[in-house]
Amino acid sequence: MEPWIVRDPAILAGKPCVRGTRISVDFLLELMASGASQSDILAAYPQLSPESLAAAFQYAAASLRDEFIWDGKISA
Repeated sequence: MEPWIVRDPAILAGKPCVRGTRISVDFLLELMASGASQSDILAAYPQLSPESLAAAFQYAAASLRDEFIWDGKISA
């Protein structure tokens, strides 16, 4: 099975999106952060499925899990 989340330089400059849409993972996170429920999102965007929405959140979680912050100074 193809992955739900894809990156294509020709679509939204390569932002991770739900396959077959122009709906980016960060947009879905913004909707949730602004108070939209999963039901609200699925009703507003019928091209999404519960599985694709879950995949977007899993993708975001995995991306953040692998993120590192380095505290370092750059000297001139």
